[in-house]
Amino acid sequence: MEVGMDDPILSVRHLTIDIPLAQGTMHAVRGIGFDLKRGETLCIVGESGSGKSLTSLAIMGLLSKKLRQKAEKLQFAGLDLRNQTPRMMRGLRGDRMAMIFQEPMTSLNPAYTIGDQLEEAYLLHRKAGKAEARARAVELLGKVGITAAESRLSQYPHQLSGGLRQRVMIAMALMCEPELIIADEPTTALDVTIQAQILRLLSDLQREMNMAMILVTHDLGIVARIADKVAVMYAGEVVEQGTAAEIFDNPRHPYTRGLLRCIPVPGKTKPGERLGSIPGIVPSLVGNFQGCAFRGRCDVAEPICSEMVPVQEEGQEHMWRCIHAAGEGASEGVSQGVRP
Repeated sequence: MEVGMDDPILSVRHLTIDIPLAQGTMHAVRGIGFDLKRGETLCIVGESGSGKSLTSLAIMGLLSKKLRQKAEKLQFAGLDLRNQTPRMMRGLRGDRMAMIFQEPMTSLNPAYTIGDQLEEAYLLHRKAGKAEARARAVELLGKVGITAAESRLSQYPHQLSGGLRQRVMIAMALMCEPELIIADEPTTALDVTIQAQILRLLSDLQREMNMAMILVTHDLGIVARIADKVAVMYAGEVVEQGTAAEIFDNPRHPYTRGLLRCIPVPGKTKPGERLGSIPGIVPSLVGNFQGCAFRGRCDVAEPICSEMVPVQEEGQEHMWRCIHAAGEGASEGVSQGVRP
């Protein structure tokens, strides 16, 4: 089934991921959903352990068989990903959908050269010859800003710096010009200067190739610079979702507002001034769980928060899971100045 330019290339509805443990079942991802169109960037943001990376791996079909995954809808480019065999998924991965992993040193194979690893997907999916694959690898290395690209093909991952290895990972993901790219914390281990270069590179390549992109991160500063849409995850749920402007300028969920208060605002936050913080820890998701997972850390929580939490909407895309209506309990100006 063909997908029109205005139709979502990726649709997720009520995705759940359960992890069997000795002490019970951990409900790691609990009923999340979103749509993503070509050319759009969705940033999934939240604390470590909120389910961001598991969601990405589920879309790519890379979850361990020990984990239990269900979804009402998991559709990519008109294909139902729930019904794809492992062989069909291997045909999609690296070709029409690709992933940039968090740590390039462990994602790249230390026993193979950069050239071998770059050319592998192209040889598999394009049925091309070695010379064509090598030329494509040199082209992509140059496109991601690596100088002397041809000489790099014979090098091994340990011979490159962290920034260069991350650029190699990006080039590898782009070898077959995928329609969807998922970047899981692609700048975590890099210094600020290299981080900015990688983000600018991803944004430029996305526009050039009209790709849909999911960027997984815990850094709202990154989100402010690159996102079209934002999904804020907490304890396995999307607690707020909307356009970047809605999330940063008009946050509705107490968790989102708490995250934004942790960010220094240029021109407003004075040197040495104490930043905001969110007290407490993420609750255990093992066993039965009901109500708002954030209620134990929320400064506007009420007894009713331990019951079923309503999903509220404002406009066509902005939604949040909270008993409070628009504006109730909101702290004015928490995000003013965060957006560039």
